[in-house]
Amino acid sequence: MLTVVLSGLRARWAAFLGSFVALALGVGLLAVMGLGLASTVDAPERAPQRFASAPVVVKGRDAVTVDVRRGPDKATVSQRLDRPQPVDIELLAELKARWTVTTAGGPDAVGVHGPAAEVRALVDGRGQVLTGDDRRLADPGPERDAQALVALNSLLGTAGGVTTFVSVFVVASTFAFAVALRRREFGLLRTAGATPGQVRRMLLAEAAGVGILASAAGCALGAWGAPWLARVLVDGGLAPDWFTIGDAAWPFHTAFWTGVTVALTGAFAASRRAGRVGPAAALREADVDTDVLPLGRALLGTGLLVTGAALLLWTCATEPSELLKRKTYTTLPMLLITGAALLAPVLVRPVARALRLPGATGMLVRENSAAAVRRTSAVAAPVLVTVALAGSLLGAATTVTSTKAAEAREQTRAEWVVAGADLRPVPGASATATTSVFVRDGDAALVKYGARAVSDPAAFAELARLPVVAGDLADLDDRSIVVNEEWERRTVGEQVDVWLADGSGPVRLRVVAVLALGTGDNGPYVTRANAPGATVDRVEAAGTGPEALAASGGPVRTVEEWAAATHPTAGPETRLGLLLVLGIALVYTVIALANTLLMATSARGAELASLRLAGATRTQILRVVTGEAALAVAIGAVLGLAVTAACLGVLGAGLAALSAPVSLAVPWTAVGAAAGVCGLVATVSAALPAWRLTR
Repeated sequence: MLTVVLSGLRARWAAFLGSFVALALGVGLLAVMGLGLASTVDAPERAPQRFASAPVVVKGRDAVTVDVRRGPDKATVSQRLDRPQPVDIELLAELKARWTVTTAGGPDAVGVHGPAAEVRALVDGRGQVLTGDDRRLADPGPERDAQALVALNSLLGTAGGVTTFVSVFVVASTFAFAVALRRREFGLLRTAGATPGQVRRMLLAEAAGVGILASAAGCALGAWGAPWLARVLVDGGLAPDWFTIGDAAWPFHTAFWTGVTVALTGAFAASRRAGRVGPAAALREADVDTDVLPLGRALLGTGLLVTGAALLLWTCATEPSELLKRKTYTTLPMLLITGAALLAPVLVRPVARALRLPGATGMLVRENSAAAVRRTSAVAAPVLVTVALAGSLLGAATTVTSTKAAEAREQTRAEWVVAGADLRPVPGASATATTSVFVRDGDAALVKYGARAVSDPAAFAELARLPVVAGDLADLDDRSIVVNEEWERRTVGEQVDVWLADGSGPVRLRVVAVLALGTGDNGPYVTRANAPGATVDRVEAAGTGPEALAASGGPVRTVEEWAAATHPTAGPETRLGLLLVLGIALVYTVIALANTLLMATSARGAELASLRLAGATRTQILRVVTGEAALAVAIGAVLGLAVTAACLGVLGAGLAALSAPVSLAVPWTAVGAAAGVCGLVATVSAALPAWRLTR
């Protein structure tokens, strides 16, 4: 058996090359993503900078803490304030009276040159006492670094998931198609006395050999690529400047054994299929596509398709706001994409037959594509995956940001907007500020809401065009609040206890209006009296000329200009992250197309020779072969667009349910570029062996 396997690998190395490259690349990417994830989890804590020379740091209050009840017991929960509060004046005076105190960069923290135990006893809960490495928490930006690492962790996890998803699909499809091309060989082996188990073991042994070699090469590739990825992430603003790749070993072990498992998993179904075919049936059906969709694949594809559609529709019906989150619109479409790709063999034939291509060459292309379902679906499926990922991921991200911009434009009657830090109110204009409020959610949680603080409630009510579902904005005053439908207590006239932006409270406010949830930026609204420390950062006006608004101290823009500036199509970090994920899918698709068409066309020697004997010229044959490849790519693109339409359609329904303006955006440039690259690779990969066979 070992001799047969080794001889097969040597004889058919070209057929295994595509699987080897795809698997090595997948293992390399998994190693890179794993090293990145390990570096985000085990990132070294930076040494204190702001108070490096002080042994003790006393920091003002930076969180609001509330007692809640969880079951029969009491518990304490906290939420981070937008900005740390200054150190208490009396406490600061007491500290200065006993020890040397240093200040740096603001009143929120001071360095104390005294014994930690004595300082902690003096502070006694009036502030935070930081010692050792914890002193870095008083440095500027530690939360930004932490948030960046969390976002980076999410990005790398998503990219790793896409890598695994696409690599399993590509390797499994490649092995399945290679087995289909070797049916005559298996028939001869069965005729010579080989048992089904021996055929299966031979294929699995070949897969194990390819998997081990490719996984080893992939680990080496990952070790080389991880530092390069770190530089790209830092340069692209996706990681802090100090981010580097660590020396963790588990990503290599995980990537290696994942690669071997993927190879064996991809070959398992194909090996079972090859082992079940009898010798006579294998010889008789060697050149005819029958049973192109096994029962197991049909059930799995249908199950994934139904599950993906059901989850999307359920989310839209119960929690439509979840559809706007990147985690949701990145993961849920993958179920639909996988299901459609698995069902590709049953989908490509009706699509191919529905097309009407001109001339005799067009008719031959159409009929060949419809008859050779395995070859056509093996080309169309990876194209479907790439086009659907590009359309659904980029389309959802662009739709969400476009909707936010449209919502911002629709929610004000203002003609002019001034946005910036520390603006000055202008008479007759509506001035608002960014703040936050905290409210209990049930008995066990404390929720933080980003809010807007209104300087002039009358001017605000006149200019605001918010989606009010109950109450009246004109009733807002210093003893009331405007909430949205996400709040637990949202009945007009109901009293709610809130904690303010500086952690003070609770303050009891009366609900005067309830807003539709929208994309998440609808409220709450309070007056400036309930927004301590907030400074005006937006001034809106209608009927007042831009000259008068210039007194606010910021640039005056039209509402359209302001909405476009504050809600760009996609930030550079988001764009880079999505391009990383889509780039992985496109590379795998290119490998799959090249490998499939090189194998498939090389196996068509007798068919192409028959066409030459029938009088076809080499040019005509090349037109047929490349036309079939291009048609298969087009079918995959059409199916991918159908999946994209389903995903974006559900997203649009969710936006409508949230009373947000629906601004669907299909990324035609990205989809067209992906389909164009696939078409170019497919036609070249089909033309090269066809040119050689028709010489």
